[in-house]
Order: sequence, then C-alpha cells, then structure tokens
Amino acid sequence: MGEKKQFRGMIDLLTKPAFQKRALPLSVAAWHGLITKNLVPKRSELIRGMIVEKTPKSILHVKLVGRLLQLLQTWVGSTHWVRKEDPLTLTDSEPESDVSGHETDYVAHPATALLTVEVSVSTLEEDREMALIYAEAGVAEFWIVNVRQQAIEVYREPTPAGYIKVESIPLEGTVVCESLPGVRVAVRELFEGLVPGEQAERV
Repeated sequence: MGEKKQFRGMIDLLTKPAFQKRALPLSVAAWHGLITKNLVPKRSELIRGMIVEKTPKSILHVKLVGRLLQLLQTWVGSTHWVRKEDPLTLTDSEPESDVSGHETDYVAHPATALLTVEVSVSTLEEDREMALIYAEAGVAEFWIVNVRQQAIEVYREPTPAGYIKVESIPLEGTVVCESLPGVRVAVRELFEGLVPGEQAERV
C-alpha cells in the first residue's frame, strides 16, 4: 500500500512544468515491470513513454465499440483475431485499442495490426495524434469513429512520418477496409439509433 501511495505522489510531481522538463521517458520494459508489481494506476496506458490516464467511457462509446466488435467478428469470422481494448505493444507506447490479427501468431501482445480502431466521443484531437504512433508501428489501417461529425476517418499506407492517405467517410458512406478484404462498415448503420444525449452518460 505504501508503494502505491509513493507512486501516486511521483505522478502528481510529474504534472509540474519544472519537473516535466527533467523527466525521463518510461520504457515499455519498465512499464511491464510496474504492471507485474501491481503499481500501475487503474485505467492508464503508456503513450510516448508517459503514463496517461484513460478517459471515462460514456455509454455511447461502449455501444459503438460493441457494434464495431460485432461487425468485425461477423466479417472476418475465425480468420483473424479481433480484440477489444487490449494492449498493442509498440516501441515507446502500449495503447489499448481494437485490433485484428491471427491469435496463434502471438505469445505476447501484438506489436502491430492489420486494423486499429479508436472510438472518439470527446478525445478527437488525442486520437488523431495517435495516428503517427500507429503509422510508426506499421499498422496497415487506422480508423477513428468521429462521433462529433458522425463519420469515420480512415488512415492508410503507414510510413515512419505518418499515414500517406487520409480520408473522412461521411454518414451516408461505407468504409471498405483494404487491410482486411471483405470488411465493409456502413457509417449510418454504425450510428443508427444512438442519440446525442447518451454522450453525457458515464459507465
């Protein structure tokens, strides 16, 4: 218990601008060590060597993730591993997103994915920043479900400097996944029946 209080105190200290300038990034290996010792704050993830608190999920977020999971599982069947909010181990980050891959290929968390999806209810700018991290990791395709505009942003052709192709598919459009042939998501179908008021509810 004492170790956990000390760790929380360290996190508070690192929020101070003077200490942020002197802070050293946390490696993925060190992050895993903290997880093993049960010292990681609840609802947190490693982004660019920093421990970041995950935002609370609204009921709208939960419903959209559930719909996406069902759609992807329906399209890919047993040929790919569809994961819900599980870690993706990258060079200096370990975000928890929705990813696809062959389950039998892994004895540890995947280091890349054919498709990664982020549902953005109130974190659009942060999710757009994640595009560079996923591109660096070679994630073939990255989607942001943009709730604010009721659209799906699609990022393709990853390079170390970011994705080359970026487009936004509007409400009346359909996203045709290039990295998982046969996967199609009608944007209106994804959002249908969800009301704006649900965004304010927390679970």
